[in-house]
Parts: sequence; C-alpha cells; structure tokens
Amino acid sequence: MNRATTSAFDLPERLAAKADPELIAADEHHFATIGASLAEQVAELEERLAAARRAPARSGQAALDRDQEVHRLSARLRTLRRYGLDLCLGRMVDETGLAVYVGRLGLTDRAGRRLLVDWRSPAAEPFFGATRADPMRLVSRRRYRWTAGRVVDYWDEAFTVDGAVHLASLDDESAFLASLGGTRTARMRDVLGTIQSDQDAIIRAGSRGALVVDGGPGTGKTVVALHRAAYLLYSEPRLSARRGGVLVVGPSDPYLAYVSDVLPSLGEEGVLTCTLRDLVPEGPSALPEPDPEVARLKASAAMVEAIEPAVRFSERPPTEGVSVETEWADVWLSTADWAEAFAAPDPGTPHNEAREQIWDALVEILVDKHGDEAPADLVRRSLTRNRELTRAFNGAWPVLEPTELVGDLWSVPAYLRLCAPWLTTDEVRLLQRDEPARWTTSDLPLLDAARLRLGDPEAGGRRRRQEATRAAEREYRSRVVDDLIASDDSEMLVMTMLRGEDLQSALDDDASVPTPEPDRLAGPFAHVVVDEAQELTDAEWQMLIARCPSRSLTVVGDRAQARHGFTESWHDRLERVGLGEVAQASLTINYRTPAEVMAEAEPVIRAALPDANVPTSVRTSGVPVRHARVAELDAVVGAWLEAHDGVACVVGAPGFGLATVERDRVRSLTPELVKGLEFDLVVLVDPAAFGDGVEGAVDRYVAMTRATERLVVLTP
Repeated sequence: MNRATTSAFDLPERLAAKADPELIAADEHHFATIGASLAEQVAELEERLAAARRAPARSGQAALDRDQEVHRLSARLRTLRRYGLDLCLGRMVDETGLAVYVGRLGLTDRAGRRLLVDWRSPAAEPFFGATRADPMRLVSRRRYRWTAGRVVDYWDEAFTVDGAVHLASLDDESAFLASLGGTRTARMRDVLGTIQSDQDAIIRAGSRGALVVDGGPGTGKTVVALHRAAYLLYSEPRLSARRGGVLVVGPSDPYLAYVSDVLPSLGEEGVLTCTLRDLVPEGPSALPEPDPEVARLKASAAMVEAIEPAVRFSERPPTEGVSVETEWADVWLSTADWAEAFAAPDPGTPHNEAREQIWDALVEILVDKHGDEAPADLVRRSLTRNRELTRAFNGAWPVLEPTELVGDLWSVPAYLRLCAPWLTTDEVRLLQRDEPARWTTSDLPLLDAARLRLGDPEAGGRRRRQEATRAAEREYRSRVVDDLIASDDSEMLVMTMLRGEDLQSALDDDASVPTPEPDRLAGPFAHVVVDEAQELTDAEWQMLIARCPSRSLTVVGDRAQARHGFTESWHDRLERVGLGEVAQASLTINYRTPAEVMAEAEPVIRAALPDANVPTSVRTSGVPVRHARVAELDAVVGAWLEAHDGVACVVGAPGFGLATVERDRVRSLTPELVKGLEFDLVVLVDPAAFGDGVEGAVDRYVAMTRATERLVVLTP
C-alpha cells in the first residue's frame, strides 16, 4: 500500500456502494495492522538474513544447514516484498461471529495474534470448501481483488440469512466468474483466491499412493496439480526438500514457461520442474521416432526391462583362475576368489559403482594371500599397476557407458535377441538401424534405465583422484605440523596438540576435493506431479517411477486428450506400469472454455471417441465461433490485436508472427505444444490437415479448447 494513502481500498466510481465505511471499516483496520506487522517482519528478516550470510561458511552438515536457512529466509522475504497487503486473499466469518483472514502465508504480530492464516492450513479450509449445501459453519465469505497493492473490488457470499447482513454482493460465483473473464498473459494467472470447492478437495487430499486427477479441458487440472504440490509441501514435512522434495513433470517447454511463476507465487521456490526429455542428457536433441511400429515396440515396459540382461551379459566372472605375479610372490586367484569378489557389492548397486567394490575385494584377497611377505600398502600399489590382473578384471566387469549399451541393442541383432527374447525375428530386424546413436524420443526411457542401472562410469576414477588429493593434503599437513613442533620453544609445547586425533579430523577439508555437480533430476523424489499423463507410454512411466520409490504421485490427465488413444481405465493403465495403490478424482466443470466454443469442439472429439468425458462449460462469451479462409489469417489476427488486450495463438501455421511487432502477444504452436496452455484468441489454420483418426481428432479438440474468449477456424 502506498504510504501516502490512508485506505487500502481503491474502488472505482461504479463500485461506490462497496466503499461504504460500514462495509469496509473492519477490513481497513485489519489491513493497517497487517501493514505494520509486515514492515516489522521485513526488517527482522533482513537482519536475520544478513546475519546468516555473515556466518562462517563451514563444511558438511553445518554448511548445508546454513545454506538452507539462507534459502528459507530469502524465500519468505521475497514473498513478503512481492505481495505486501495483497498477501490477504479474503476473510470468512463463522457462526460465532469470528472473522478469520486467509493469506498466501501465515502471519502473526509480535503479541502472537493471528493476522493471516496460511491458505494451506486446516483453519483456512472452509474459505475454499464452503458451499451453500455445506457451509462448514461459515455465515459469510469475502474475496478481494488487488491491483498495485490496493483492493479494486471484492465479492461477498452469504451462507445464512444472518450472514447477508451488511454484505455488498451476494453472488456466490461472481468473484470466480469475474476472474475467468480477464485477459490472459504469457504466464498462468494467479487463481489462488478463487479456488473452487471441488478443486480444493483434491488439492487437500493425502499423498499416499497415486492420485489421478481426471478432467476435460478447462476444468483446472493444472491449477489443482500445482496448488496441490504447494499444499503437500506445507502439510506433509516428509515431502520436504531434505527428504526428496517434489518434482513437477510437464508436457513441453512452453508449458513449463507458462506455469513457471505459480509455485514461487505460493512461496514454494524449491520445486523442480521439467519435461521427460530433461531427465536424460540425450533428451533435448532427440528426434521424433519416424516409424510408428518401432515406437510401439519401444513404448513397452518390457523393452526397458531388457536393460537388465544387457548389463548382466557384461558381468561374467572368469571360468578359469589367474596367476598374479608381484615382485614379492606369485599368487593364484581362483574362480572361487572371483566369485567371492563378485558377491561384495550390495544388491542393487549400479554396475560401475559395483565395479570399484569388486576391485577392492579382489585386491584385499590378493593382499591376504601375500601374508607377511610385503607391506600391504605396497602390495596394493603394485596390484593397481598389474596389467594381467587389470586386463582380466576389465574383461570380467568392464566399465559400461549407457549410450554404448543401448546403441549395441540397435546394431547387434544377436545381442538384442539375447536381451529381449520375446521379440520376433522381424521385430529384431526392424529395431536395427545404421546410426545407433541417432537418438529418438522412443530411446529415452532405455537410455534413462541404462544410466540408472550402470551409474557413473567416472565414479571410480574420481574416487581414486579424491583419495590421492586427500592423501597429498594429509602428507603436506603432516610436514607442516612437524616443522611447527620442531620450532616450538614454548614451555607447554602447545604445538604438540596438532597431533591430536580430534584436531586432525577437524583439519580434513572435503571442500578442497573436486566433486561433480549432482544430477538434480535423478531423484529420488518424495512426490512427483505429472501433467498431461495420458500421453505417457509404459516405458516413459518407468522413468518417473524409478525417481519416486514411495510411489506417491499426482497424475493429471484426460483420456479423451490422448493422441494415441486411451481405451483402458486409469487404474488398469497405472497398475500395469507398477502403481498398485491408485485413487481417482474427477473434475467435470469447464471453467475456461466458453459454451460457444465447446458446442463446436464436442462433436469433433465425439466423432472419434463417443464416450469422451466432455466437461460442461459454466460461462458464455457471447461471441460465436467464426469461420473464414486461410488467406484471411493476417487480417484476422491483426484486427483482433488492435481491438483487444491479451494473447493469441495460431495453431497450424508454423512460424506465423515471428516478424511482427506483436510477437510477444501472438504464439505460433503445433497442436502437441498447446496442451496445458490457454489463450484469449485461438486461430486454427486448416484443422483438417492435423490428421485423421483419433490423433487428428484429439489435436483439433485440444487446440479448439485452448480458447478463453474467441475461436476462429480458417479453411482453404
């Protein structure tokens, strides 16, 4: 709120009745108290953050705790600075007359008096969940609309006759419908204050197992998924970043850009978002799979399972013993010794990491066989340089690269037949290709499975370099300590304390040892949210399940929007890919798409999928769908841009708008890339060219239902 302004309200003249002091005096007083408390808290947070940043940068857990405290304080400070008074979403009054104000964050004053309850807290649940049928002990509710830190409108709802006293508006949907009528931008709108009761019930559902949020276009599935992520992080501490955190997987980069501000606006800045391509290094450059039959074969979970026998094929202990010669003795490494070393790694240890453990076990076996003939350290060093031993070991358990492993499947028919014996001869031949490393999107699940199964091929060499670095540092430190003790002429000989074991441990500094950047998308995650999940193949599901051992997921999708068909139930699909505990919640009300647009979109999808779950629109735009010619594309878009604010999308005309000055307001996307997005104007260019069958019908249906105000269909 502007300091020169005495009121938090800035209601336009047409809403003069709502500015009656009798209606807003209580709010004015409460907002003034919130403002004073916010100023105090911002100042306090600034001091605490500065102190945390000045704290010594220790190593280990202390450094981690310090960094997390800095992150926590910074995130809250950014939220308080970003919103100010408009942290407040609204207020509710219960049967006792108690008024409770609901905010994006919880807020108390110095005396401990609650000024705002966090929207995710149980105390705030009636604000979102109360209806006329179930008022949840509320008598009234008020929602605010804020602009530049001041209230420019508000809406009241009464649940009882007494609750209607002194209220300005009694339209229980006015706040929500008013928000739907606003123009869109390049980012998803802030809808927290208008979450509906059916959506809130799903947001607040527990995290156990997989929860499917099924609903047609415009039902708010994405809104529910993202707000649910924020709610779970608040309500279930086991999902915190320290215990895995939450991963959100979306269908495309445009989708991620569109929703990028939602979770930060809810105070959750630590949630990772990505597409399936981002999970694999080869993903960004992978090409579409050109052959549908090849794509079908690679889409099965069974093909992912072929990675295990492919790895085991390279884990073969020698069938004969090996004589190992050192400068002290010749010792025999029997097949039983090899078997003992091969059994050293714990089950499930990645191949390349197990390799290091097996080598260490082999060396210890050989050291023991030398007995007291030579110092153990010298024997170990000698064995590391023994060519015959390393040659035998590399043959028995070689370093494997995931790209080479998968590439061999597509270039060596006998190898593929060994690892995937269920494939027919014709299928094996079909999967072979001249350029094995020319990766397609269908290869990504296999590359991911191979990478997870093999582990880091550089891990062993890096570990040895780290050990050598530590040893060199200890040796150097030992010489320095020797010099300090030799030059110590104090009576107490205090320098001898440097030889103490505790002090020596404290001097070990792992920060000086180079370590690789961790793969933040490798998991494991405590909870995974996946949007547009109807498009995932069984193989792609394995990529997500591997990152979520808890099997705690929010699965968002619409079977009618599956480009390649989705004839089974969600329960059957998810059970088949390994998710046994599945619950489902359905959203059936279309809040986004006007009835005029849905009237044309519904027959398009029902022609291909008669049982499609087509939602019911709750609003009309008064603007009929327009039909014109493709030659009018420029004129249609230009006229709309001149007469309207908001954003438009042209679907089916690649590159359109790239040279226009309004390109920040006009997107040109394919039908696949518009999923999860919404636009004020959608222009379909020659929709018949989108294709035939289910895929073509879904593409047309999805593109049409992105429109929030107007749809224009252009034909040749």
